[in-house]
Amino acid sequence: MSARTIVRCARLFTGLEEQARSNQTLVIEGGVFRHVVPTAEAPPQQPGDSVMDAGAHFVMPGLADAHTHLVFGNARSEEDIDFWTTPEFRALRGLFFAQRVLAAGYTSVVVPGDAGNCSIAVRDAINAGLFTGPRIAASSNVIANRHSLNDWFPEHVGTPDYVSGRLCTTREAQLAEVRRQAKAGVDCIKVAMDGTHFREDGTHIAAFTQDEISAMVDEAHRLGKKVVTHAYGKEAVLYAARAGVDVINHAFFADDACIEAMLRSGSKVSPTLTFLRNNVEFSADHEPSVGSGYKAAQLRVIEVAKKTLRRMREAGVPFVAGSDSGFAVTPYGEWHAREIEILVDWIGFTPGEALRIATSGTAALLPRGNTLGAIAPGRRADFLFVAGDPLQDVRILQRKDAIAAVHLDGRAVRIEERAYDPYKVTHLSSLKWTEVYTRERVAAK
Repeated sequence: MSARTIVRCARLFTGLEEQARSNQTLVIEGGVFRHVVPTAEAPPQQPGDSVMDAGAHFVMPGLADAHTHLVFGNARSEEDIDFWTTPEFRALRGLFFAQRVLAAGYTSVVVPGDAGNCSIAVRDAINAGLFTGPRIAASSNVIANRHSLNDWFPEHVGTPDYVSGRLCTTREAQLAEVRRQAKAGVDCIKVAMDGTHFREDGTHIAAFTQDEISAMVDEAHRLGKKVVTHAYGKEAVLYAARAGVDVINHAFFADDACIEAMLRSGSKVSPTLTFLRNNVEFSADHEPSVGSGYKAAQLRVIEVAKKTLRRMREAGVPFVAGSDSGFAVTPYGEWHAREIEILVDWIGFTPGEALRIATSGTAALLPRGNTLGAIAPGRRADFLFVAGDPLQDVRILQRKDAIAAVHLDGRAVRIEERAYDPYKVTHLSSLKWTEVYTRERVAAK
């Protein structure tokens, strides 16, 4: 019999309920919870057992993020992501930043769209025990079409193989890409269902037809892979839900028909409003997002999204929590838990509901997700000690000093927070200025 670890918990949140339990004992063996019981009913201590007392710390499962781009490098632009770094460097950089995600209390992450096999390599290196990091659901290139979000670049540039989008303009090409990614070993496949192209009435244009997305989802599911989509507009959301997509990211402009389709198919929604909120709050007057109107547009989207997502919650659509970390406005290890705050403050979930979503609800998206995200017999022993009570104030999970300890497979992990030079790691483009310095602009300084 392997040695056991016994953890005494004054306050325990299991991730399967919405309240905390008092005076509980966890028995961990082989990296798995074997017993989760009131301390008075705990099995007797045996020779060789180690005992850990959580003291006043709040004990809870490791958190899960449904939307973290591990290899984007805290990018400032799509060019930073796609043009200025090799796939090999992106993967190595991803290993570095994955450890920051883990240190923030996130023991599981889903990577919804990548370039090449970068996140697959990061996942495999961690799973092989070469590096410490979170559990990862890996992906590859985002399947894009004309009018997709990931068909970034002008027609004369095209969509090179090394960028995060993979342009697939025919049904045959789309199915071939699904099969390629499945062979490469992805856990999930992302489809960019719409982008920034609109009809005259202001509605988003779906980039794929119902037949196309249904065929891709059917084939991915046949091959044992989950499908996630980017979809803002009601047409894209409706097509994705009818196809049985596993997770629809955003869904801000969904209507009642979309909600009904999601309830029938079981498609989950990942709002990912942290990215928009940070864009709005952090954009100073000199930022390009202000002059281009991007900030103002995101403000308008947020107001619509709050109403739409509240209707989804009230209707019973299942939610997961994702932050869109990996950009300069959502750097790794900093803002993941802000999405939990948004679930409470903007969408109307209770703190207990939001924590359940951000643990067992989101971890279910990962491979063997039914063994993750909760403190229960048979689950992997990934858990946190938190200084404070997130059931009273979920914002505490955004404080670095509140994440007192992170455990993977029952063992405490300690991550050294190493400084790095962004101009050697991330900011590699040839951008030198963010404004045009006319005499009038200089005089206004």
